[in-house]
Amino acid sequence: MFRTLRRALCVAAALVLPLAGTQSSAVADADAQAGAGYWHTSGRQILDAAGQPVRIAGINWFGFETANHVVHGLWARDYKSMIDQMKSLGHNTIRMPYSDDILKPGTMPDSIDTDGKNTDLRGLTSLQVLDRIVAYAGQSGLKIVLDRHRPDAAGQSALWYTASVPESTWITNLKALATRYKGNSTVIGIDLHNEPHDPACWGCGDTSRDWRLAAQRAGNAVLSANPELLIMVEGVQSHNGVNGWWGGNLMGVAQYPVQLDVPDRLVYSAHDYATSVARQSWFSDPSFPANMPGIWDKYWGYIFKQNIAPVWLGEFGTTLQPSVDQKWLAELVKYLRSTSAYGADSFHWTFWSWNPNSGDTGGILKDDWQTVDTVKDGYLASIKAPGFDAGGPGPGGPGDPGGGNATCTAAYTVSSDWGGGFNAEVKVTNTGSVPLKSWKVTWTWSGSQKVTSMWNASHTQSGATVTAVNAAHNGGVPTGGSASFGLGGAPGGGAVPSVSCAAA
Repeated sequence: MFRTLRRALCVAAALVLPLAGTQSSAVADADAQAGAGYWHTSGRQILDAAGQPVRIAGINWFGFETANHVVHGLWARDYKSMIDQMKSLGHNTIRMPYSDDILKPGTMPDSIDTDGKNTDLRGLTSLQVLDRIVAYAGQSGLKIVLDRHRPDAAGQSALWYTASVPESTWITNLKALATRYKGNSTVIGIDLHNEPHDPACWGCGDTSRDWRLAAQRAGNAVLSANPELLIMVEGVQSHNGVNGWWGGNLMGVAQYPVQLDVPDRLVYSAHDYATSVARQSWFSDPSFPANMPGIWDKYWGYIFKQNIAPVWLGEFGTTLQPSVDQKWLAELVKYLRSTSAYGADSFHWTFWSWNPNSGDTGGILKDDWQTVDTVKDGYLASIKAPGFDAGGPGPGGPGDPGGGNATCTAAYTVSSDWGGGFNAEVKVTNTGSVPLKSWKVTWTWSGSQKVTSMWNASHTQSGATVTAVNAAHNGGVPTGGSASFGLGGAPGGGAVPSVSCAAA
């Protein structure tokens, strides 16, 4: 792709929603354990260890692939608070880009503030920091896909190897990571190489350029080290004279599918972007955006629709500044299939990016590394999926209806107030001994304030009393965990109200 600055700066309780039209009350009783263990595929779906369908609905957090050799933003925040916030927004998976540099002995991370935050990362190598992130993500119920983004921190490569990083190093390092996290099902898959592009080909038979053949060699090597992992294989740029996004052209799969030694481990991955990244001919089509589903069908959507394999949109993003980009994202989200209508029988996705310092897309976070771009995040609401349960059944837990109490508390914080209006965030914490299935927060303002907008929750208001109820993706909260929602209101200047929380 053409993202120079982005590259230079630079999975949820699963959805145990059944397929559309088959939802039942038994679903709610099962979903605490959805996503457990390693995953495998069946046709176009990804299933957990118990055979329940899951949906990857996540975010890219980049930095390990850059000269910092670690995820970005740790100069501003603690990594645990980042992961907590990702979860509170309804993301269940992190795609974690890296370069082979982090596997060199003694590679140390740069730009981490360990004075008062990230204190447990002090003195650790880049790989050891990755270990800590994986551990906390797993504890929080998030999954991770490792993404071999670059051969080294200098930049992307069209092919999976360079003069300084041969194919043998690529495969050795993939196997090393597969071995490092073997037995830890937080890491559910590896994206073998980011955005192969010209002169990479698919099915041409030239072993120096044929990405499909290279993906088979690398995928089988990874599975020889850990046969439980999902193997994510991106597309190329051009196939039979048809050009597309870097990594986004999977047209060759129809004739030349990837063949792995271990069945039911293959996920195809595409990338798709808007005009803030680069212009493509379809954006100027008079029928835009109605033409886009046909474009996506041609490049990668047919794989899902023909039940060949699961399809994961590993990257998509935009600044959302041009109106054409807004139309593109709205159309793409609709194409990916809403969770409420289709459950886990849907396309999988990880948005680019969490980071605000992606030069041509920006991120879910704004430049302060704290504030959420609620407009951008709002586009994703219909395709988010419930988070995964971080723990197994136990006394008072799922499967033990006789034990434990569901209780919660809520904290209300005003994040900005300009007199004529204000923004606030409410954090719900599970203080009970069993996971929450849902929650409800109530408060009464002392003045004439009215809710003007709310995200990650729905609300009703009667006079000065507001009741907010969780969204579909953040009702499930593990013991000791938390979820957050935000709101805008007017006028400003009011006192912080007392809030109460009711759990189920």
